[in-house]
Amino acid sequence: MRLPKLILSTSFLVTALITVTACGSVAGTPQAVKIKNVEHVVTLPSPVAVPPPTVAKTQKRVQIFSGPSDQPVVATPNIAPGSHDVQLKVGLSDKIGSYLTDGDGNTLYRFDNDSNMPPKSTCNGECAKTWPPLLIASPGKIFPTGVDPQLIGYVERADGTCQVTVNGWPVYYYSGDHNPGDLNGQGIKNVWFAVNPTGGKTPPLPGK
Repeated sequence: MRLPKLILSTSFLVTALITVTACGSVAGTPQAVKIKNVEHVVTLPSPVAVPPPTVAKTQKRVQIFSGPSDQPVVATPNIAPGSHDVQLKVGLSDKIGSYLTDGDGNTLYRFDNDSNMPPKSTCNGECAKTWPPLLIASPGKIFPTGVDPQLIGYVERADGTCQVTVNGWPVYYYSGDHNPGDLNGQGIKNVWFAVNPTGGKTPPLPGK
């Protein structure tokens, strides 16, 4: 009778020790479950220095640069004599392809009744209220992005202000455009078209 009791007591003791050992591994001996912190060192690439724009062309007291300004350019209302700093960019439309915009993304147009050799603007008076010219004040700076700076210049208008040109073509806004990317002036009277980055006409809108 004593032997079974002894075996039972020993079995109970072993079970208790296992239980204590198992619980102790979790709560009693934190060294056994301590997770070693691993530090990951990430090496970031060095920032690439962007060279400042350089003057690519000068027309009297207006400088045309090789790219965007390295300083913020604040647009001013397009009224005489115009802004001393003008940005030009290229927009992309799935309807007409690449076209020219100002720094805020507003569409710029050309007028078939104008000429580029020599540059001449014929939209004055009431016409200019509907199609305001993009003006550059002198002295001034023009910063084109995605456009050959050698194609950029200006022409003096009848009122003495200076209008930005692309490959000799004077460029305008349309008063019916209200948001960047609007193309509401495209194809009007079949003589007004968004100007492309080389001064040419963009194609008419589909269905017009």
